[in-house]
Amino acid sequence: MMPVIRALIFDFDGTILDTETAWYEAFKEAYLEHEVELTLDMYGKCIGTSLHVFDPYEYLITELKIPLDRKAFRDSVHVRHAEKMAHEGIRPGILAYLEAARELGLHIGLASSSKRSWIDTYLAQLGIGDYFETIRTADDVALVKPHPELYELALKDLGVQPDEAIAIEDSPNGARAAAAAGMHYIVVPNPVTKFLSFDGEPRTVGTLEELSLQALLEAVEGK
Repeated sequence: MMPVIRALIFDFDGTILDTETAWYEAFKEAYLEHEVELTLDMYGKCIGTSLHVFDPYEYLITELKIPLDRKAFRDSVHVRHAEKMAHEGIRPGILAYLEAARELGLHIGLASSSKRSWIDTYLAQLGIGDYFETIRTADDVALVKPHPELYELALKDLGVQPDEAIAIEDSPNGARAAAAAGMHYIVVPNPVTKFLSFDGEPRTVGTLEELSLQALLEAVEGK
């Protein structure tokens, strides 16, 4: 029996708002000041998850033994990121999906490996916070993506089974978390994550403008 989709659960960073490209560019510029190239393969390890595999704030100090002031380096990266994000808007198709999901009576959630304070700041800036019935962040779990706990909590909050929900993701770690939770998912990579390697052959679109929510539902539900 084919599933009936009752919920959408969105990732945030890189999916709703492309914060990821700005972070990579900010770190890359900061590294070049010390004549070090930060490759996408290196940086990609920390996209959509915690910094336990690769910590771009610490790498120059701990691995390359470059004598840096940790706070000054972190602050400089954050300033660069803020400057790059000043004119960044919601990604194409996201708002249309939120509106269509609401009109169809679908439950809408958000599951992010970022901190709640970070999420709240940008949701207020974008004016879309009211769409989400539940918001689960790094503050709520012991392990962030690719562990499935964030999605599992959001599913429980929304009262739906894994096969009744679709995750909207941009990164390999996020996609792995959705798969591990037993969910359907679609990948909408951003300019950084489109170069990363995803497991299997996930349903992928350049932006959500390329596929209406109704068309996605029909594809997943086998109509």
